[in-house]
Amino acid sequence: MEMVVGVRFRNVGKIYYFNPKNYTGKVGDHVIVETARGVEYGRVVLEPRSVKEDEVVHPLKEVLRVATKEDEEHEAENRLKEKEAFKICKKKIREHGLEMKLIDAEYTCDNNKVLFYFTADGRIDFRELVKDLAAVFRTRIELRQIGVRDEAKMLGGMGICGRKLCCNTFLSEFAPVSIKMAKEQNLSLNPTKISGVCGRLMCCLKNEQETYEYLNSKLPNVGEKLKTKDGVVGEVQRVDVLRQKVKLIVEDENGDKEIQEYKIDDLLMRKKKPQGCQGCSKGCNNKNQGCNKGHGKRKN
Repeated sequence: MEMVVGVRFRNVGKIYYFNPKNYTGKVGDHVIVETARGVEYGRVVLEPRSVKEDEVVHPLKEVLRVATKEDEEHEAENRLKEKEAFKICKKKIREHGLEMKLIDAEYTCDNNKVLFYFTADGRIDFRELVKDLAAVFRTRIELRQIGVRDEAKMLGGMGICGRKLCCNTFLSEFAPVSIKMAKEQNLSLNPTKISGVCGRLMCCLKNEQETYEYLNSKLPNVGEKLKTKDGVVGEVQRVDVLRQKVKLIVEDENGDKEIQEYKIDDLLMRKKKPQGCQGCSKGCNNKNQGCNKGHGKRKN
């Protein structure tokens, strides 16, 4: 086990682990730490605690000290300098005629480096721009190209739900999202309805995915033949995931087809085969990774 403290550098940025050394503060404290970018000013979001070795990236940097009043004043000055640096960089980009969109500017705590975040459709040759900016600021310059999701995270905004963007309020990292999640949740596959302001699939699709996976595991597939406890046989026409009901196409005494709705408990269900299993009937308690007992072959 390793003793660490969690520090965040942006409002909703990633949490980084540091060696607390002699630090015994509390959540909300501002501290000065050393990172790969230099000395930085951050906020404690996780009190000193023990974590597993594999959760820590070595070598673990130390917390240098608790931020003083001078450090806080210096940080406030940097925030003002960043606004000015943003304006200057934007002007220089226009002068060089580069097709890039400047998103943010950031000073490190020790002022040894100025970082500029930008988006662009392709690769940008900004070597001349860096030379120009270095001559103005007389410090190290770093231009970092980011994606559209990171752009939305930095700038913020309102989602189609009417609330502030999740990535700008509480998400520290982006979870992988796929179109399969939208299908399993019976959502419209219209890109304009399942995409966020960044143009990518909405992060909130991940929030309820586990619940939908569990509920879907109890439901039959569309087109499957089922028998009810009353002895009625029918074909699955539609499933209602949240209500846990199934609509069956059944035949009446006259041979006419009609649709009837049943609860899951009223159906004689066959156990679903685990995904990736070829049905060796050995009773593997397996979900997604193929047969874990070597009974069946894993599908590629």
